[in-house]
Amino acid sequence: MSIPQELKYTKEHEWLNVVDGVATVGITAFAAESLGDIVFVQLPSVGDTVTAGEVFGEVESTKSVSELYAPVDGEVVEVNEATTDTPELINSDPYAEGWLLKVRLSGDVPALLDAQAYAVLTQEN
Repeated sequence: MSIPQELKYTKEHEWLNVVDGVATVGITAFAAESLGDIVFVQLPSVGDTVTAGEVFGEVESTKSVSELYAPVDGEVVEVNEATTDTPELINSDPYAEGWLLKVRLSGDVPALLDAQAYAVLTQEN
């Protein structure tokens, strides 16, 4: 399983890509594979605020329910409705079509893992 080099990662298996002060957030392929077939996603609404380290939603799979943790502080500016309509996108394409939300940053991005450190965390090197 390939870990995109340009993204940042959390120890809770979320990924983050910041462009012009807006962070796109999703869960990693490692997390999606570990969860199994994702059947339901609960996400915040546009305009909601999220806080780094706090729960912002959940994913339900055939194996379990897992909470999603915000990697940054900010305001939700877009939610990927495709993942709520077709949750299996998170399994099939977690780094592209399966992104979850976009957050306009309200502060600095905390220290996150790069791809190499995430590979070590997941023992995928």
